[in-house]
Amino acid sequence: MPDRRMFWRIIRRLLGANRGRLFVILLALGAGAAVTAALLNLQVDAKRRLTTEFRSLGANVIIAARNANPGEPSTLSDELLQEIPSTVEGQRVSATAFLYFLGGMSHSSGPKDSTTVVVAGKSPATCTVGARLAAQMGFRLQDELWVENRNRQESCHVTAIDSTGGAEDDQVSIPLDAGQRLANQPGRISLIQLSVPGTPTAINNYISVLQQKLPDADVRPIRQFTEAEAQIYNRISGLLSATVAVVLILTALCVMAAMTNVAMERKNDVGLMKAIGGATRRVLRLFLVESALLGLAGGILGATAGILLSIWLGKAVFGVAARPRLIVYPVSVALTILVAIAGAYPLKRLASIRPASVFRGE
Repeated sequence: MPDRRMFWRIIRRLLGANRGRLFVILLALGAGAAVTAALLNLQVDAKRRLTTEFRSLGANVIIAARNANPGEPSTLSDELLQEIPSTVEGQRVSATAFLYFLGGMSHSSGPKDSTTVVVAGKSPATCTVGARLAAQMGFRLQDELWVENRNRQESCHVTAIDSTGGAEDDQVSIPLDAGQRLANQPGRISLIQLSVPGTPTAINNYISVLQQKLPDADVRPIRQFTEAEAQIYNRISGLLSATVAVVLILTALCVMAAMTNVAMERKNDVGLMKAIGGATRRVLRLFLVESALLGLAGGILGATAGILLSIWLGKAVFGVAARPRLIVYPVSVALTILVAIAGAYPLKRLASIRPASVFRGE
């Protein structure tokens, strides 16, 4: 117990012996911890951010009917919607069912001014017109829309005019039940589009589950979404990880340079400790504990500043503030402690000091 009290008393004296130099070390460790925490928090948040952004582009998984007879359209039962898992890794999966057919579209119930277009019965219910088709036929929001097929007619009011840059710009969407009545296919759908959140691995696992649950359907991903998401995240993650490594190395070099001067200044103190019976291992332990405490203090202060910095950087880069991730804080503090201990390597030179040489002034 007396030895332990003396040990911590010496640590307090060491920390207060040269406050200016130790402040420089603490500043270097804090700056390194701040940058490390900021980049790690952005790296973790980037996965969620990219997933959200890619999901906003639309569906990434399609469930379609297996076409047993080439040249003939195949359909699925709309009861399949009840068999699709609604969540993946705690996040909601959105499903949209479609039934496609050709129909006549017009502003009024009369067939004289109708135009043959691709009609999509859609669930959840919607009444939308593609941008090119709306411009061609002069449709505006809240206009009454009439669709006919084989002497059957349905109407709805336009709630949106969609512009996707694809084939959807020449299509019209109506509620699914209305489309089933017009196509005379009650309870049938052409395909289901799913927007599945999560990482590419989670999405692939979800697809495997669907393929087992729906053996009679063709379940496939939209590869350009999932692969592009994985490639972008891997590039961002690799860049941020490399930057973190460079920052930690530079921080360790700064600490090492400062510790070299500290080792030279404490040569006499070490010689005296060893002359009165202090073991080399115990002397080195004093300086390692001192370095670890500096790393802990710098890590706590720097990680806090770094997480706040990442919130600002996330807003500047993604337009939305990054969400603080709790796992980043202890990881940043632990890395800073390791860097502080690694930077204290010059203190190992103190083990070779001989008390007689110190007292002779050599």
